[in-house]
Amino acid sequence: MEPIFEIKHVDYRYPDKRALQDINLKVFSGDFLAIAGPNGSGKSTLLKLILGILPMQSGEILVNGEPLTQQKSERIGYVSQKANAGNTGFPATVKEVITSGLIQEKKLFQRFSRQDRARVDVLMERLNITHLAEKNISQLSGGQQQRVFIARALISNPSILILDEPTVGIDAKHVAEFYELLTQLKQEGITILMVTHDIGVVADTATNVACLNQHLHFHGTVQQFKSLDEVEISKIYGHPVQFVDHDHNRECCV
Repeated sequence: MEPIFEIKHVDYRYPDKRALQDINLKVFSGDFLAIAGPNGSGKSTLLKLILGILPMQSGEILVNGEPLTQQKSERIGYVSQKANAGNTGFPATVKEVITSGLIQEKKLFQRFSRQDRARVDVLMERLNITHLAEKNISQLSGGQQQRVFIARALISNPSILILDEPTVGIDAKHVAEFYELLTQLKQEGITILMVTHDIGVVADTATNVACLNQHLHFHGTVQQFKSLDEVEISKIYGHPVQFVDHDHNRECCV
């Protein structure tokens, strides 16, 4: 089976430091890959390369076996770490925010069609946010906002959904609901890449784990990740780490 997404021998260096060195990983259709690592480990740099924000210096990124291009990158849905922050005065309804995800499909000044509006309605129902359709995005809780921004990312039917620290600013109750949503999306066959600090949730929700700290120190299944001991994980992070496995009530802190 061919991977839907592949990173091959990717290096990246800033003028004052190396951010990534020889990163190789494969993601298959329907995978939920959690990319974990400490601050400064290169996670943000890797996301910027995937999204085309930074130019490739060395190596390549493939989508469906073909080199990543601007056109291909548009098939990647992205929800940033700050998506649910700083929207207090944003003058748009939930429906308007989701519909804005279709703009890249439209020609200049082309209006949204009845079919476009139907797509939005179907997606809101799918993510259980229909009742919020006419609310201003600023009136929503962090968890509700995150559902809206995921809907916006999914409206263009991307091949891959990428989430950058998606639970930042969300309270514990809504975090649990959020991961239930990701589990639902995973079961529907959506391929997910998520950058996170929460190793415990990784063990509960993802199918695969990649531990990044300039190098790719580990890439394997959740079962293989759970078999690592705290000493091995601490080596990956460069400092002591208490591993978290929510299923077995072991606490974790990175």
